[in-house]
This record gives sequence, structure tokens and C-alpha cells, in this order.
Amino acid sequence: MPFNDCSAPLHPAAIHGLALFNAGDYFEAHEALESAWRAEPGPIRELYQGILQTAVTYLHIQRGNYNGAIKVSMRARVKLDPWPDHCRGVDVAALRGDLANVMETLKRLGPQHVNAFDQGLFKPVKYQR
Repeated sequence: MPFNDCSAPLHPAAIHGLALFNAGDYFEAHEALESAWRAEPGPIRELYQGILQTAVTYLHIQRGNYNGAIKVSMRARVKLDPWPDHCRGVDVAALRGDLANVMETLKRLGPQHVNAFDQGLFKPVKYQR
């Protein structure tokens, strides 16, 4: 995967999506990041997709959908794992770590206790414009 576009700026819809993500509005973050994904050509689309799938994972957890969270988190990891630790100002390494921590905790709880998940474990995406 070519990462030569990591120094380019984030798409404006991605910036909006990250702000929504960081406000805990995961559904709307997904929508905005999907707009950025559709608007941008090239491999950066994969990064945007990984972030939006992380938002969907968190939304599934909020809604008590254990199996949905597990499935989408695995897709998010496939999209996030190839990227360098920082790309377009996004701290991808921190996002991967946060998602891994969330999923470890969720798996420990199991499907019967998904509603007991501590949503304080949902961390904002660190990024610089």
C-alpha cells in the first residue's frame, strides 16, 4: 500500500467526521467519514474506512450488539493495521491501541454483559490539522 499521501491534508469531511467521533456521535461520524471516503481517490480511502468502522464498532457496543461489534472491529483492524503510526495528522497507532483495548474489554465481558461495557474506554481520535 503506498503511503506517500500521508503528508497530504485530511479531507474536510474527514475533519468533520473526526470531530463527530470525538464528540461521541458515532453514527454521524460514520456518515461524514463515508463522505470523505467517497470523495477521495487512492489508498487514503482505506484509512478513512478503518476510522469509520471503528466508529461503527463503538456504535454497536452502545446498542448492545456484541456480534456486530466483533465483526466490524475485525474489518477496522484490517483497514488500520497497514498504515504507519501517523498519517495525515492522525495518530493511527493510538487509534489501533484504543480499539484493541476496547475489544479486549468487550470480549472479557462477553455477549451477556455487553450492556455493562464502560463507554469511558472510547477514546477520541488524536489528530492534528
